[in-house]
Amino acid sequence: MNSPASRAHCTVVDASKLPADSGGAAALCAAVERAVSARAPGVAYSAEIRVLSASRLVASLTRDGHKLPEHNFASVDRALNAGSFERFAKALADQVANWQQ
Repeated sequence: MNSPASRAHCTVVDASKLPADSGGAAALCAAVERAVSARAPGVAYSAEIRVLSASRLVASLTRDGHKLPEHNFASVDRALNAGSFERFAKALADQVANWQQ
C-alpha cells in the first residue's frame, strides 16, 4: 500500500522568483499538500508550479495520471505571500477533488 505522501508530488519551477519572505517553494508545496489532503484524501496527484514573477503562478496538475486544466494565479496588489499560497492551494485542491473523467 502506498502512503499518502508517495501519492502526492509537488515541484516548483523558478522558485528563486518567489519573494524571500513568502516561505519559498517548501511553503508553497506544503500548502498544496495540506489543502489536497484535506479536500481529496488519498488521491494520487502531482503539481508542477511555475513561478512567472513575484506575483504570478501557473500550475499543471495531474490526478490519477490524467492531466487537468492549467490553473493560473496572480496577486494584483502585492507580492505572493503565505496567504496567497493558501488561496492558490485551496483552488488546486478543489480542482483535484472535483475532477471527473
